[in-house]
Amino acid sequence: MSQDLTRPLLFLDVDGPLIPFGGPVGESDDFGNPLVARLDPGVGPLLEALPCDLVWATTWMHEANEVISPRLGLGVLGVVEWPEDAGDGIDEWFGLHWKTRTLVEWARGRPFIWVDDEIGERDVEWVAGNYGGRALLYRVDARVGLRRCDFGVIGEWCAGVMAEGSGGGGFQPLRE
Repeated sequence: MSQDLTRPLLFLDVDGPLIPFGGPVGESDDFGNPLVARLDPGVGPLLEALPCDLVWATTWMHEANEVISPRLGLGVLGVVEWPEDAGDGIDEWFGLHWKTRTLVEWARGRPFIWVDDEIGERDVEWVAGNYGGRALLYRVDARVGLRRCDFGVIGEWCAGVMAEGSGGGGFQPLRE
C-alpha cells in the first residue's frame, strides 16, 4: 500500500460489489465457491487505475488476497481486521452497519471511500457527524455490482481529494 497519506483509501467489500448476487452461478473454484465465477476480471485494471489505496473491507478478510486479488490481477492489498465484537448487534440495533465504526477508526483521518452494498442512511449520518476527514459512502446494487460508470464517479472524487489535499470536512454521502 502507498505511503502517501493524502491519497484516499478505498474500502472495498467483495460480496455484492465485486461478486454480484444476480446472474448464473458458475462452477466451483479451487476453494469450493461457485460465486467467484461472477467476478469480472476487467474490474481489476479499473480498480488499479483509481488514485487511491485499495483495502479489503470484507468478511473474506485475508482470503480476498488469496482468491479475489489474483482473479482481478491485483497485488496483495491491505485488509481491515474486524474486531471480535464488530458484529455484536449493538450498532445494528441503532441502524448502524457493523463495519462503520471500524472503517472510520482504520482511516485515522485519511480521506476514504467505502464501497459496499449494505450502506444505509444511518451510516451516512453517523460518518457525517463523527468523522473529521473526507469520506464518500458509495452504495452499489448487489444484484449488478460495480459498474463501469461507478469508476468514473469514484475516480473523480479521488482526484478532487488529491487536488484539494486531505483537509478536514467535505463529507459526501453519494450513493447509488
